[in-house]
Amino acid sequence: MKIRGIKRGQNIEILEQLNNIPDGTEIIIDLKFIEKQIPKPKLHLTEEKRLFKLNKLFGVWKNKPDLTEIFVEIDQQRHTYQGRSIDSIDNQDNG
Repeated sequence: MKIRGIKRGQNIEILEQLNNIPDGTEIIIDLKFIEKQIPKPKLHLTEEKRLFKLNKLFGVWKNKPDLTEIFVEIDQQRHTYQGRSIDSIDNQDNG
């Protein structure tokens, strides 16, 4: 039997149903690495043109005076404790 899976950290996520294998059954897994092919760029750019495009992309946020304020606000929101409400068993209706 061959099945497919994806490695995520120290776990392998099985991509198929294993209904015919009972729970608690010991199994041996034979791993085969399938290398993903990285698509080649469609544009054949010279190094100079590629560098120009990258620098243009990196400069998109340049000269944005409100950018610092935006990131400060995002950081504050991320670190603000929102708390959570937990119902106490003492406050539940026992009827």
